[in-house]
Amino acid sequence: MTPSAEAPAPAARFPVGLTIAVVVAFLILIGLGTWQLQRLAWKQDLLTRIAALQAAPARPLSAVLDGLAAGGEGDFIRVTADCPGLPRAPFVELYTVRDGQAGVRIISACRTTDPRHPAILVDRGFVGDTVSARPPADPADRTPFRVTGVLRKPAPGNTFTPPDTARLWYTRNLPTMAKALGAPAPAPLVLMAETPTNPEW
Repeated sequence: MTPSAEAPAPAARFPVGLTIAVVVAFLILIGLGTWQLQRLAWKQDLLTRIAALQAAPARPLSAVLDGLAAGGEGDFIRVTADCPGLPRAPFVELYTVRDGQAGVRIISACRTTDPRHPAILVDRGFVGDTVSARPPADPADRTPFRVTGVLRKPAPGNTFTPPDTARLWYTRNLPTMAKALGAPAPAPLVLMAETPTNPEW
C-alpha cells in the first residue's frame, strides 16, 4: 500500500470583521481627537471673552436689560445696580459647594426700572455650613445701596439634582425664587455681587 497524500492546508482567511472593527475604532478616535481640539479652542476663546468682560468697566444694569430685549447678550457682563435695602432684604438659600465646603448662597431680589423685568435676583455670597448665623432681614428697609457685580445665566439642573424645597433651593430656578421673594417677572440672569452687602456680618 502506498501512503495517502496529505490533505492541503486550508487557506488563511482575511479577518474582515476584525479589520472593520479596527477601522471604525480608529475613525472614532480621530473624531474624538478633532472634537477635543475644537473644544479646547472654543474654551480658550470663551475664557478670554469672560476675562475681558469681567475686567471691563461696569455698565448700568438698565442698559444691559434694554440690550437683552433687543436680542443682545448679558452673560458675564459687569453692571452696577441701585438696590435699596439690599443688605437687609429677605432672601432664599441656594445649596452649593465651594472649595470642597458645603454651604448656601444668599439670594435676594433687587427692584429694577425695567417694565419687562421689574426685578433681578442678586447672589449676595456664600455662607459655609459651619456658620449658623444669617444676615438680618427687614423688608421695610429702603436705605440706598449700589451693588456692582457680574451677570450670569443660571445653570440648569440635571437628573441627579435634588428637587427644590420651600426652605432650600438646589438650582437657580429664578421664577420660583422670585415668587418666594415676592418679586414677579425676574430678569433671566443672576447678578453675582462683587460689592459686599453685609461686610460687618
